[in-house]
Amino acid sequence: MFPHLFDLPWWGYVLYGFVVTQITIACVTIYLHRAMSHESVTLHPIVSHFMRFWLWLTTGMNTKEWVATHRKHHAYADRDGDPHSPLKEGIWRMLFLGAVVYTKATRDEEMLEKYGKNCPNDWIERHLYKPFKNLGIVLMLGINIGLFGIAIGTVLWLVQMAWIPFWAAGVINGAAHFVGYINYKVKDNSRNLVPWGLFIGGEELHNNHHRYLSSARFSARPWEIDIGWVYIRILSALGLAKVRMVAPKYEAAET
Repeated sequence: MFPHLFDLPWWGYVLYGFVVTQITIACVTIYLHRAMSHESVTLHPIVSHFMRFWLWLTTGMNTKEWVATHRKHHAYADRDGDPHSPLKEGIWRMLFLGAVVYTKATRDEEMLEKYGKNCPNDWIERHLYKPFKNLGIVLMLGINIGLFGIAIGTVLWLVQMAWIPFWAAGVINGAAHFVGYINYKVKDNSRNLVPWGLFIGGEELHNNHHRYLSSARFSARPWEIDIGWVYIRILSALGLAKVRMVAPKYEAAET
C-alpha cells in the first residue's frame, strides 16, 4: 500500500474536496474576476499572491489569459467576437467543452495584449507561473496522493481539476447566458441561475454582474446570496481588502 498521511472516514474526504474546491472558486471570483478583471476590489499583496499561487496549483490558469478573455467577453457579450457564448458555440458544447473553448481563446496574442493590461508580470510570473503552467497541478496531484494515497488522492485531484472547467467555463459561461431569471435589462443574454447559490462563489448571479461590471457585490435583491461578497467583507474587516465600488440599491423599475 502506498504510504500516506491520513485515512479518513468517507465524509472527511468529501469535506476536504468541498473545502479545496471552494478555495479555488473563491480565488477565481475574488482575485481573477472582481480584483483583476474589473478592479472593483483591491487585495492586500499577501491575499493576492496566495490566490495566484493557489490557482496555479489547482487550475494551471494564467492571470493575463483569464483576464483578457473575460474582458473581451464583456466587450462583445453574446455577439460576434465573444470568446465564449452559448449563442455562438451551442449550450452543450459550452457546458461540457467550455474549457476547450476558453483555451482556444487564450491563444489569441492580439487579444491578450489588448485586454490583458495591468496583470502581474513579476519574476515569479515570468519564470514559474507562465512557463510552467502545468507544474502546479502536477504538484497538487502529488500532495493529494501524499495525504490520502494513490486511489483516493487521484480521485480528489480529478474532482479539483474538473471543478473550474465545468462550473466556471461550462455552467457560468454557458448556462448563465442561456437559462435563468433576469433582474436587469442588458444588451446581452446574461441570466441569474439561482438566488441562493453557495458553491459557485456568487458567479451564478450573472445578470446582476453584467448590469454593474465594476461592482464588488453581485447580489441585488435581499434574498440573493453572493458568497464571494461575504468573503470580501471578511477580508475587508481584517484589513486585507478594500472595496472600490458597489452597485446601487436594486430598483424594480430597472427590469
